[in-house]
Amino acid sequence: MSEEPKTTKRGNNNESKEKSTPAADAERTEEKVPAIDPYERLKIALNPDGSITRLAEVLLVPPTTEEEMSLPGLTVVTKDVPLNAEKETYVRIYRPTKIPSNDTDVARLPIIVYFHCGAFIMFSVDNVFDNEPCSRYCSELLAIVISVNFRLAPEHKLPAVYEDGADAILWLKNQALDPNGEQWLRDYADFSRCYILGSSTGATIAYYTALHAVGMDIEPVKLSGVILNQPFFSGTKKTKSERKYKNDMIIPAPAIDLMVELALPEGADPDHECLNPKTKSAYYDNIKKLPRVLIRGFEGDPILDRQMELVRLLIRHNVPVTAHFSEFGFHLVDFIDPKRHLTMLGYLKEFLL
Repeated sequence: MSEEPKTTKRGNNNESKEKSTPAADAERTEEKVPAIDPYERLKIALNPDGSITRLAEVLLVPPTTEEEMSLPGLTVVTKDVPLNAEKETYVRIYRPTKIPSNDTDVARLPIIVYFHCGAFIMFSVDNVFDNEPCSRYCSELLAIVISVNFRLAPEHKLPAVYEDGADAILWLKNQALDPNGEQWLRDYADFSRCYILGSSTGATIAYYTALHAVGMDIEPVKLSGVILNQPFFSGTKKTKSERKYKNDMIIPAPAIDLMVELALPEGADPDHECLNPKTKSAYYDNIKKLPRVLIRGFEGDPILDRQMELVRLLIRHNVPVTAHFSEFGFHLVDFIDPKRHLTMLGYLKEFLL
């Protein structure tokens, strides 16, 4: 375990002269925090047919155009490639413009298959929140990043997105075997060094995609590691961190409950196998087959305890785990704090072989 330099802890009540007990703190919190509308917090509206209207205005980043490809100063170029036409899924590929080489060979770069955040219900690969870190992973780590544009809930309930993740891994295998496969991968990718990475609910997708992948024949692709940046999991019984941060500014309890309800199959409870890694499933026995796993978390995250439960689960199955939990921070703080993002980049540089 490692820890970042300490900063001012969010929600510090040292200046309060009132007696502090868990019961008293909870009572004062209830008094001060107004009721939270989860639909308003998630910026969605429920439609009569069970679908949702996504109300958030998100800046979108298009792929690099042919004209832009030749412009000087670009560190990363991108392209969108179809994944499954029937499911309307696709991938965005990020490639660094400066690739190490010598007189005879161009370096082969590791592959990072990436899954974006968005509570299973929002965003796409072209949203600015995930486009920026993907570009940095590509340029700073010198890696080919493949960001998967998967189907969203509630229109496509879990495990649909995990099936999309498996599709992406099989697509990658096909590119490796096809002499006429995707050129950027054929020319620059090292298929023997493939990593699966995700943030928040994207990390959840990364975990379950990895469980699918280790049970499939994906040769010559080799899964070298799984990177879970603040993964999201659920359970029927609330954990200590979920109770402590039930009024969290990023993912308060009502928003978490709604996310879970919209993502899971109709009538399923939060202990469903698609969101609780401790629940036995068809893929549970694949846990012991996982390669090295890197897990990142923050003490101020409501999901902290579930992330630590996953660490213990992996260790029990003899999976090599590197875990970095920082005492201060909150869910997805590294998406708004450049210093935390740089710290994550440092962890990735150490983890990638």
